[in-house]
Amino acid sequence: MSTLIDPLEKLWNALLSRDAQQIKSTFDSLDDASQKAVIEHLNHMATEDGWLDEQRASANTALDTIQPKAAPKFRHH
Repeated sequence: MSTLIDPLEKLWNALLSRDAQQIKSTFDSLDDASQKAVIEHLNHMATEDGWLDEQRASANTALDTIQPKAAPKFRHH
């Protein structure tokens, strides 16, 4: 069993940490396509069935933290 953390797992742990600074710095480190994918997935987590309440709360915290900054970039025309 490996004790190394998968980079994707590390990314999501940071994004779902409920720590605004960690969420912002992790999100800001991503390219535009990755940022868009993250926002889409967080929206699924926050609104669709099948997610635990804790996961939903973490997703909502991440969205509240990153969307004010990211919203103009990903606004549909």
